[in-house]
Amino acid sequence: MTVRGYAALEQELKHRQQVERQRIIQAISEARALGDLSENAEYHAAKEAQSHNEGRVMELESMIARAEVIDVTKLSGTKIKFGATVKLVDEDTEEEKTYQLVGEPEADVRSGLVSITSPIARALIGKGVGDTVEVTTPGGGKSYEVVAVQYGA
Repeated sequence: MTVRGYAALEQELKHRQQVERQRIIQAISEARALGDLSENAEYHAAKEAQSHNEGRVMELESMIARAEVIDVTKLSGTKIKFGATVKLVDEDTEEEKTYQLVGEPEADVRSGLVSITSPIARALIGKGVGDTVEVTTPGGGKSYEVVAVQYGA
């Protein structure tokens, strides 16, 4: 994953451990004060939130421990690989799209970050400016021309 993606995971972990955990403990404490726990919806909701939060904390700790962080600013080249920011033109609509190939945990298509394991990323790997790529998407086949490849963005 990229340095930015790793930092985002660390930030989420810190927030869940230091802020969310305390908020949930407070909610459980307040719900306990209401009396009978067997019919206390607030208590059950707080315990469920605690379970969800602790599960996510364990997941984040695992991802951080196994992460291979790659500093994209130190990469270069003309061929597309992990970390590349790629500008594509849809050959049917002439619409331009820009994507950065990143690790799975940090992928967010709306932000232009596509997972290295996604169909479009797999089709782009090894290509360069001027190449055409065919991508099979859930909406059908798409054809793109690679118009720019850059690193360090």
